[in-house]
Amino acid sequence: MQEVKASMAGSVWKITVSEGESVQDGQDVVILESMKMEIPIAAEQAGTVKELKVTEGDFVNEGDVIAVIE
Repeated sequence: MQEVKASMAGSVWKITVSEGESVQDGQDVVILESMKMEIPIAAEQAGTVKELKVTEGDFVNEGDVIAVIE
C-alpha cells in the first residue's frame, strides 16, 4: 500500500483519478496550485486508488496524504 503525499503546500486544483481506478507508476493523481504554479503529484507505483483523502479546493501542507493506492 502506498500513500501519495503532497510535495509542497498548496491548494488541490484538480483531481485526475477516482476511487477504484487503476493507476500506473508515474501517473498524475492530483494537481496542486501553489504560487500560481500547477504542480502535478504522481503515483510512485501502479495499483488501484483505494481512497482519496482530499477534494478539489482543499489546502494541503507538505507531507499530507492525498491518496492511498494498493
